[in-house]
Amino acid sequence: MRYKFKHEPYAHQLEALKQSCNKSYYAYFMDMGTGKSKVLIDNVCILYDQGKIDSALIVAPKSVYRNWELKEIPTHLPTHVEAVVVSWSPHKTQKKLKELGTLDKIDHKLKIFLMNIEALSTKRGYEKATEFLSCRNALLAIDESTTIKSPKAARTKNLTKLRKLAPYRRILTGSPVTKSPIDLYSQCEFLEEECLNQSSFWSFQNRYAKMVRRTISTHSFHSIVGYQNLTELNTLLTQFSYRVRKEDCLDLPDKIYIKREVELTEEQKKIYEDLKNNAMAFIESKELVTAPTILTQLLRLQQLCSGFTKTEEGIIVPVKSRKIEELMATLEETQGKVIIWGFFTQNLLEIHQAIATAKTPEGDLKYGPESVELFYGETKSEERQNIVERFQDPNSPLRFFVGQPRTGGYGLTLTEAKTVIYYSNGYDLEVRLQSEDRAHRIGQTNKVTYVDIVAKDTIDEKILQALRSKIDISARVMKEGYKEWIV
Repeated sequence: MRYKFKHEPYAHQLEALKQSCNKSYYAYFMDMGTGKSKVLIDNVCILYDQGKIDSALIVAPKSVYRNWELKEIPTHLPTHVEAVVVSWSPHKTQKKLKELGTLDKIDHKLKIFLMNIEALSTKRGYEKATEFLSCRNALLAIDESTTIKSPKAARTKNLTKLRKLAPYRRILTGSPVTKSPIDLYSQCEFLEEECLNQSSFWSFQNRYAKMVRRTISTHSFHSIVGYQNLTELNTLLTQFSYRVRKEDCLDLPDKIYIKREVELTEEQKKIYEDLKNNAMAFIESKELVTAPTILTQLLRLQQLCSGFTKTEEGIIVPVKSRKIEELMATLEETQGKVIIWGFFTQNLLEIHQAIATAKTPEGDLKYGPESVELFYGETKSEERQNIVERFQDPNSPLRFFVGQPRTGGYGLTLTEAKTVIYYSNGYDLEVRLQSEDRAHRIGQTNKVTYVDIVAKDTIDEKILQALRSKIDISARVMKEGYKEWIV
């Protein structure tokens, strides 16, 4: 392959490219942390180098689509490719209209348009995507493609129509089957009509699901009671997909670190600025500035980033945050058991509630109350060992361990998890390292992925950078001065 990579791919990434490179449609079923975003970007650029495409439309959930613009594309786009990258916005500001206009400029540059999947449920979003694809040779990709697993959803129907305007199509997900094999139909139909040798969703369901007729009162309906012909289905999938599991990637490091960024809401931005100004005024009013004084002010900024603030009387005031959306989107991409660490009790309660009550597009419980347990200061001592034992039991329905690092980050063995998510971080480096080792210790047979959810351009990023660099934050804030952390 003569293509000039910006960063050399791992063996499994190179193999994914070799198999998919010139295919009109393909599925990257690659575990989170194995680098499917890089594979897609390289595939886009290879097709562009060959003159087969001049554009790409990448569709992803609202909580992550900007990450393509801010991180993935700058990191992996090769230096020899000139590209124009524009993100969709429903707001018709002069700045955004000017940005969108650069997509129409006639030149040799690769045009990359990023849209959130939710926009494809709207008339304006669908029309803009149609306009973009209609006058170009483009690759159309869906990141986290389980977002179109429901055949009845407007976004699914619209993307299936858009498929016909793109000579190349790709889907990316770590977990193509989140609930049942039936989840595959719409994702694969987007790639190519009848690529699964079925003419409709109903014929696909009848082929691979065992159905019985049930009657409740005067209402009669078909219900799935099991699945069949799955070996045949897997054989069909292998013709146009590449499956990568972390444990099969021998060249990956044992610990994989991922940062997923969210932007503050407009309300958060306003309050954040007020808190920064108040923090500066408070610290400057002190004759003696100590590390605890500075850390207390940083804590208030961090609380806001995580979706709440406290009044002087200690009353918690919720503030809308995009972190919970990002967490739920991340869970869609995971398989197996997951540890979720949060520094603030308020967040732990919110996370527990969100997971326990999450619904599928059809209105069914996605995970259910039995899938999640809290492990924090309020958890009774007699319940703690039982929670750990159930989490470590591969046959137990308990899938999500939601805990506070100071409570659960020491001594516990949680090696059934191969994904660890930090919703928020504390300042103590030892606590962070200890909490990481709950999954990465003797008994762990898989590579572990650590995901940090951070609010962009805030104290979150500075704290994470210090922890990743194994720096003691208390000492650093005194050495650098509070302005470096607050401003």
